[in-house]
Amino acid sequence: MCGVAGFPRCGYYRFLDPVKPAPVPVAAPAMPADPPLALRVLLAEDNAVNRKLAVRILEKHGHRVTVAVNGREAMEALVRDQFDAILMDVQMPEMDGFEATAAIRRSERGSGRHIPIVAMTAHAMKGDREQCLQSGMDAYLSKPSVGKNFWTSRKA
Repeated sequence: MCGVAGFPRCGYYRFLDPVKPAPVPVAAPAMPADPPLALRVLLAEDNAVNRKLAVRILEKHGHRVTVAVNGREAMEALVRDQFDAILMDVQMPEMDGFEATAAIRRSERGSGRHIPIVAMTAHAMKGDREQCLQSGMDAYLSKPSVGKNFWTSRKA
């Protein structure tokens, strides 16, 4: 039989054990429509699994996420919309995170604007963080830790 003790689940149907009373549904607390610290985040990530995970984590915290699968798409998104922060994968096809960051920083010159760019990379070798920061990125996250460490990097 499929399922777990007393509450088997088979496909879309859940069969209840007739001996035990049905559980009383408890409403989840309502999330505010627009939390006070909600950010508009541009996520530049070519890996579908990493992208899905990052989007889920960010949206769970109330942020609005726009996705780009490479640096070129990230640049196009910046022309169409404004963002509070960018999570930038370092290695992507067409235009990598370093090239995209350099282009973003060039476009910001003289505008008085500076979008925080957080590098996301599987590179965790000594010197990788420094390379990201020297290229114009504001913070560095080693994948796959996007959740809790994102908040820490924003404060840095």
